[in-house]
Amino acid sequence: MKLYKCKNWLTLLLIALVSGGCTELYDTSYGEIIAEQFEPTEKDIPALIGSAYTQLRASMLDFDGVWRYQEITADQVIIPARPNGWVDGGLYRRAHEHSWTASEGWTRGLWTRIYQGITNCNRLIYQMESGFLPIKDQELYNSMIAELRVTRASYYYLLCDLFGNVPISTKFDIPDGFLPEQSTRKQVYDFILAEITECLPLLSSKRDQSTYARFNEWAARTLMAKMYINAEVYTGTAEWEKCIQQCDLIINSGAYKLEANQKNVFVAENENSPEIILGLAVDPKYTTSWNAFDHHMQTLPAGLQYKYDITMEPWGGMCAIPQFIDTFDPDDKRYTENFIYGPQYAKNGTPILITVGSAEYKGKQMDFVNEVNSIAQSEQHQGIRFIKYDIAPNTSNCLENDFVLFRYADVLMMKAECLLRTGKADEAAAIVTEIRQRAFTNAPEKAVVTGAQLMEGSVYDYGVRDNRETPANTFEGGADIQYGRFLDELAWEFNQEGRRRQDLIRFGVFTKKSWFSHEPNGDYRTLFPIPQREMDANGNLKQNPGY
Repeated sequence: MKLYKCKNWLTLLLIALVSGGCTELYDTSYGEIIAEQFEPTEKDIPALIGSAYTQLRASMLDFDGVWRYQEITADQVIIPARPNGWVDGGLYRRAHEHSWTASEGWTRGLWTRIYQGITNCNRLIYQMESGFLPIKDQELYNSMIAELRVTRASYYYLLCDLFGNVPISTKFDIPDGFLPEQSTRKQVYDFILAEITECLPLLSSKRDQSTYARFNEWAARTLMAKMYINAEVYTGTAEWEKCIQQCDLIINSGAYKLEANQKNVFVAENENSPEIILGLAVDPKYTTSWNAFDHHMQTLPAGLQYKYDITMEPWGGMCAIPQFIDTFDPDDKRYTENFIYGPQYAKNGTPILITVGSAEYKGKQMDFVNEVNSIAQSEQHQGIRFIKYDIAPNTSNCLENDFVLFRYADVLMMKAECLLRTGKADEAAAIVTEIRQRAFTNAPEKAVVTGAQLMEGSVYDYGVRDNRETPANTFEGGADIQYGRFLDELAWEFNQEGRRRQDLIRFGVFTKKSWFSHEPNGDYRTLFPIPQREMDANGNLKQNPGY
């Protein structure tokens, strides 16, 4: 049972608390009690702090959320124009080609959703500190405040990664007309780490249902590791050893372990996976926003409804960049189990047909091929599709799976990357081999990787490849990428998980290499622009360089 499925009355309690003006709460018999008489206990925490996490899911997964722009700006995922649409004023093309502007609606959407999460955290902290939520148990009070501060830090992590130079706001009771000052990316980085460090002793070290989908000590340390592994990008100073220290603490805790099969991390009821460090709880009964978690709808064409027993017609859409698919070993289960390719059949064995597009293909069997004409034009069957997250029977527009934000394999790979970058390539290779072993059960000899191999370049065949006649396609390859083979390992293990842009930036590829219809368009593109409407509303904000 997922954490917030347990008590319906808690949902009502949460609504009452976060509305700001409500003074009536509800007990298990739905009788009225007075707020001042309410004494929260540990079992009430999921409801009390629920809005802090709800907005984290919305920031990551709602339409045009963080997940999308960490992926479609990078070298694995595209949303090409389809016969049924997906042009949307050219925004997906601009994202792919790195030609976005400060006036894009999606940049403001990212900014607004993330700051709403910060506001939710600030409000809850204020309600507890002011006594509106009278938590008399001091230990419980301290742990809840700490958890909210770390959750707030996770929102600032997203802002630091995407926008860099942003305002830091920790107060809810601010005067009308207040305009926050902008902080530098280094200041945001320091703030995040200071918040986590101060709160760590107050967080639970438990890994059980009481801490599932919440920041416990280990999720907070994973967030610290994320900050440290990207420190050179965020501040100009590498912190590889500090990242290793946090990873070792998580590893040595014994709280988490790799799944024997990676696919188990992403099944519909995945909340019991020992690999998940922080999952974002999703349940179609309670997660009601239209685009709450709809990656299956965005990638599958209409006919695939009858293969996966989806209750409504999908509208995909989104597919893999052919050059990325070409990097996979055909024996790698991370390809064979996480992607959809080849001829497609309904559950009853009937061939699924192409329904829209060129007369050359319309009416023929849907056969997904590793080919896409260009970002500007494609056919319904072109492009390998995504299915890393299992689709449960009778799924509607919202998947039932919890979204995996942090998992143990990432902790291992962060440690391996830092070992590689500090001259311990063979130690890094041992970790990578451990992770690869579950992907090559049918060819175990292929699981082994050496330190020397991780020091090599990437096998990704970079260059423009969109079948255009002029200018001609380019062939850049990936041999010149430092630690490129390790970057490939990250691609194979973590594809479809909403992180590729971050990895490409850290390895110096994001603004240097070409792929599909994308060509480099300025090093300043490693940061998104501060949304123009935010600039217009707050004179204290200065635009990121280049925009």
